[in-house]
Amino acid sequence: MHLSDQEILIDFRTPALKEKAYTLLVKKYQEKIYWHIRRLVVEHEDANDVMQNVFIKVWGALENFREDSQLYTWLYRIATNESLSFLEQQKRKSAVDFDEVSEGLSNKVKADAFFDEKKLEWRLQLAIQQLPEKQRLVFNMRYFDEMSYAEMSKVLDTSEGALKASYHHAAKKIEDFIKAY
Repeated sequence: MHLSDQEILIDFRTPALKEKAYTLLVKKYQEKIYWHIRRLVVEHEDANDVMQNVFIKVWGALENFREDSQLYTWLYRIATNESLSFLEQQKRKSAVDFDEVSEGLSNKVKADAFFDEKKLEWRLQLAIQQLPEKQRLVFNMRYFDEMSYAEMSKVLDTSEGALKASYHHAAKKIEDFIKAY
């Protein structure tokens, strides 16, 4: 049974249907949210932890969701913020700057049992991990999640022009990295 977001919200606000509606919401969006998070934090275990935090926050806040944006956009904003918070915590724990965290993420990609540097998809992942945090986020949302600049603007609370510029710079850096690798 596939309910629309509106039907899920109505059911969630009905006490007898709240848990069922939440379960449907999780089933509907968990894969997209997981991959969005995974591209940011890289490791499966970390992505699962962040995703769990996202859906805990969703459970607590969904009752008050004002519907100013689409449910999907709201979920992505929570997932993005949780992912960035996780990366910030990792940075603080290790007392290193973002470049070192980025290098650590690159090393995690290389350490993956399936890593094959000859394959373009792995070179792409390495290139993405070299990007500054905001460019990496924008590139992932546009390239992998196929989000429009308008949707990204709502998720990231940034102008569409700034997002277009970030994406353009990210794409150029990735292209240069892949050519040089």
